[in-house]
Amino acid sequence: MAERLNRYWRVFATGLCFAVFGLGGLVIRLLVYPLLLVCNRDPQERKHAAQALIHHSFRWFVGLMNFVGVISYETRHLERLHRQGLLILANHPSLIDVVFLISFIPKADCIVKASLLRNLFTRGPIQAAGFICNGGGARLLEDCTRSLDAGSNLIIFPEGTRTPLQGVPKLQRGAAHVAVKGRFDITPVRIHTSLPMLSKGWPWWKVPARKPHIIFEVREDIDIAQFCADAGNDSLAARRVTDYLSDYLFRGPSRASA
Repeated sequence: MAERLNRYWRVFATGLCFAVFGLGGLVIRLLVYPLLLVCNRDPQERKHAAQALIHHSFRWFVGLMNFVGVISYETRHLERLHRQGLLILANHPSLIDVVFLISFIPKADCIVKASLLRNLFTRGPIQAAGFICNGGGARLLEDCTRSLDAGSNLIIFPEGTRTPLQGVPKLQRGAAHVAVKGRFDITPVRIHTSLPMLSKGWPWWKVPARKPHIIFEVREDIDIAQFCADAGNDSLAARRVTDYLSDYLFRGPSRASA
């Protein structure tokens, strides 16, 4: 009986968190973003202010999810993210992965789907923070390189979408091309969930039987030079990086404590 009541509560709490997240996005679009436009005319300073706002908002939101019992989480070697100009590549088991990562990183940039710019609740934060749209092609590669050169920490999920519950994860080569083109070392983040939650193809109300525990493990930097030394061309080097990450980001599940 207690387990059933707990599950009902987590369904309600998950819906509440979604509502709070959507309302927050709407407030940023209708109130905060116009204020930033008026109060700060410098585009770069305005972008940094918006990113800082989203960082703190996401920290509060992660605290809310933890407080109401939707999830529990832990971090390992988080200090490795307290630098600038990092290319952060992570696996993507859950819809809320990017929320956590941005909450850990004060000055974060990320790639978002073009469809999110048409969403009433997400358009405001994306525009305010100047996040990169995944339009594809050379423009996307240039935008990523420019962001890293400016000292931002760029978050990319090489899978391009959430990890499927069935089958072998398949990585796209875009993230590897960013690393190879700019000779940026990679800061990998391994995300492990004790139980599936907000996974690809799962409705939000289908919560797991128990509260999931999420582990964010920031691993040591990957030296990109080792893949480029004798590759001959960037395409081959990017293929090597992708093959390596296909194993490294999913190798050996972290030990969950829940």
